[in-house]
Formats: sequence, C-alpha cells, structure tokens
Amino acid sequence: MSLESNKQLVKRAIMMWSTGKVQEADEIYAPNCSNYQQHLQSADHVLKGPESWKKFIQEFRQVFPDYQDTIEVQIAESDMVASRLTCRGTHKGKWHGVQPTGKKVSFTCILLDRIENGKIVETWANWDMYGLMLQLGVIKK
Repeated sequence: MSLESNKQLVKRAIMMWSTGKVQEADEIYAPNCSNYQQHLQSADHVLKGPESWKKFIQEFRQVFPDYQDTIEVQIAESDMVASRLTCRGTHKGKWHGVQPTGKKVSFTCILLDRIENGKIVETWANWDMYGLMLQLGVIKK
C-alpha cells in the first residue's frame, strides 16, 4: 500500500471513535491485531483482535457519547502512521471509578499504527490522561 493509503486506513479507524460505527473494524484491523493502551492499568491492557476493539469503542462511547476525534497531524513512513489527535467529549458515564461529571473535556492523543497487507496489525495509544483527569476534577493542580 502507498503511504497515502496507509494514512486513509488509519483515518477510517479513527473515525470509528467519532461515529461509534464499529462494523468496519473487521475491514480495518487484522484478525491478530494488538492494540496497546497505555492508560489501562490492568495486565490485559493489550486489546487483541477486532472484536475487543469494537467492544472497547462501544464502552468508551457510553461514557463519552458525543466523543469526537480531530486529526491535527498525520505522518506516514514505511509501514507506520503516526497521528496526533485532539479528543473531545462530554463525560456522561462512570469511567475508571469516576462518576459522571457532565463536563465537556478536550485532551490530546498520540497514535502509532503499523500496517501489514492493507490492515492495521499494531496500534500504540498514549492519551493525555493527566489533562483529562484535571478537567474531570479528579486531580487538582
């Protein structure tokens, strides 16, 4: 695939978060894909396969039902695509032990996706959890 095709594939993956339409996950992610989420504290912080990815997105959108990603920068090289996102949503569900606050939040995320045979096989995600928790009032400056 071309670098532009790789970027378009990752854009489709990111759009699943903004729309909640996870049906495309099977077309976007390889059956054996691994997604490393740095913010998950448990040993199962690696999401395996499209089904776990679908479930994660659906659960997250229950917490932030109006969630939207904006791609600010995207760079592709070889089989990798790096994306810097601005993430926005309203906290309406319990998340990581935090009761719904109704607060609108905006935070950043850095993604690194590796593509093989036209599908994403690995994703590394780093969210600005400190900034998010500050906005939710969980952490004080």
